[in-house]
Amino acid sequence: MTPLVHAEQAVLGAIFLEPCQLDRLSPWLRPEHFSRPVHTAIYAAMLQLKADGHPAAATTAGFPVPLAWVTDTLREASTRTRGLTASYLHSLASACPRPDHAPVYGRMVLEGAIHRSVAQHAARLHQAALADGRAGTVEETLHHAQVLTDVLADLARGWGTEAHPMQPPAPYAPQAERPQPVGEQVLADEEFLLGCLAARPEQLLGLVRWLRPGDFADPGHQQIYRALGALHHRGEPIDQLTVLWETQRRGTLADGTLDAERVMRICDPLMGGAAEHFGEQVVHASLVRTAALAARQVGVLADRDALAPGQLIGYALHALGPLDDVRHRLRLAREAEPEPRRPTIRPGAPPPAARIDAARARSRLADAAAPAAPVAASCAALPSRHNLRSPS
Repeated sequence: MTPLVHAEQAVLGAIFLEPCQLDRLSPWLRPEHFSRPVHTAIYAAMLQLKADGHPAAATTAGFPVPLAWVTDTLREASTRTRGLTASYLHSLASACPRPDHAPVYGRMVLEGAIHRSVAQHAARLHQAALADGRAGTVEETLHHAQVLTDVLADLARGWGTEAHPMQPPAPYAPQAERPQPVGEQVLADEEFLLGCLAARPEQLLGLVRWLRPGDFADPGHQQIYRALGALHHRGEPIDQLTVLWETQRRGTLADGTLDAERVMRICDPLMGGAAEHFGEQVVHASLVRTAALAARQVGVLADRDALAPGQLIGYALHALGPLDDVRHRLRLAREAEPEPRRPTIRPGAPPPAARIDAARARSRLADAAAPAAPVAASCAALPSRHNLRSPS
């Protein structure tokens, strides 16, 4: 028999010996906090008798408890579970070392309930992530991720602590896992996205706010995305060869992450399309993978009985941190782009068409007066992309 079962028996035995202990327990200890259904039924029966005004519930500590307290509890609990006997109720009374320690025993029961609740909701999140991964959706994962976050906050309030992330020490840090299998559709979406960006690099401007290299499941795709971002950030031309050269600079060809043929194939200039759609698909897949990993880590923490509830909640919130980041970036990806603002015309200013014609005329005059520029200067005059933050 585990220490938790001993604690559940002790707290119920304390209430049989001193029914007034319910006044100290009922505000925060609930029937569902007990791990065994029979204990849940007994405690719920005691609360019901107290609510109905049972005379024994007002018995002062140190005074004899009427036998009706036991018999009435047995009768009420038997309506909620089967196989309950009077002898088991008497064994509960003998299992209590000190009735006045009932709140301490109750805290043990609550601590066990917190561990079970975290483990159950982490398992549900993991199952939702696996199902969404197969279906290519994210809605169930988003729902259960929010539920787990809310449960941790509620448990922290119930335990009397603050719900804030805490990095676990080395003995409780998550262990490195083998890479999980990735579906062919996910890899195809990643390749198509990179091809779109290589063909039309200006699309990077709309993606770098919410798409990160870590969102790519394939390490080689991560490196190509980093190379594209670095080239675009420096304002350098982007084509198959420049991307290949950048990946070589970063050592990904030497370490075997990529090979030249693969980079050239992915960055095919004939590839084209709207990068935003495939970027969102990549973030979808990233969210599902991150949720599954976080759920496994939280489940491992919940199985550590040595962790106090405050530690468990803090470490679990820390494990959910990467998932919260992906959820936030997915919201950014789903935001509708704001409508372009109409230019305001000052009173007395020429109409827009006239100003555009004047600007074109000045540009033609400047081009006619300027000397021929060498090739290097022409390359330097390419549109600058220095405002783009590199995803590396």
